[in-house]
Amino acid sequence: MSSEAPGTVRPGGRTARVREAVLRAAGDALAEHGFDRLDLADVARRAGVGKTTVYRRWGTVPGLVADLLADMAEQSLPRTETGTLIGDLRANARLVRRTLTDPRQGRLFKAIIAAATCDARTAEALHRFYAARIREWAPCVEQAVARGELPEGTDPHEVIRAVSAPLYYRLLASGDPLDEAAADRAAEAAATAAKAGVFVR
Repeated sequence: MSSEAPGTVRPGGRTARVREAVLRAAGDALAEHGFDRLDLADVARRAGVGKTTVYRRWGTVPGLVADLLADMAEQSLPRTETGTLIGDLRANARLVRRTLTDPRQGRLFKAIIAAATCDARTAEALHRFYAARIREWAPCVEQAVARGELPEGTDPHEVIRAVSAPLYYRLLASGDPLDEAAADRAAEAAATAAKAGVFVR
């Protein structure tokens, strides 16, 4: 087995095609059946590759899920720049909302989050995924500080977390509608709090 951790190698050619097929199959299986029923042999069958290929490259279900999350972070849409804080935060909230309400992606995130509560390696991979997304969007807060829209010392990461947290609450806890109006309210609440200095370090 390779000494590289799953998700750290970015191969090309046939190896890249195999990785893409396996990760797509793993995402489909997770969305359909959840983490507990994710099986490497089933993923290999779905992807049309040999079981030994999957076991050799990923080794375990958590290893495969970690690589899936790394790939999802890479494939996420880039940050939108509108020129205003509220415009940027609204774009972020609407992107999160579209992802969570997508029939496949929403089920996939629910399965991974559930798995992360009882599997340390999956939890670590999930933390890396969200850290990458927060880093991607943090510059919109930094730019707002530079424009004078926000007070000096505002923590960019905390502002971005404040945008998505209410949306995940609706997805995972309350079951309230996760519509565009909810996304816009989350962005507006985060922007208002940030302007009031709530997120100043």
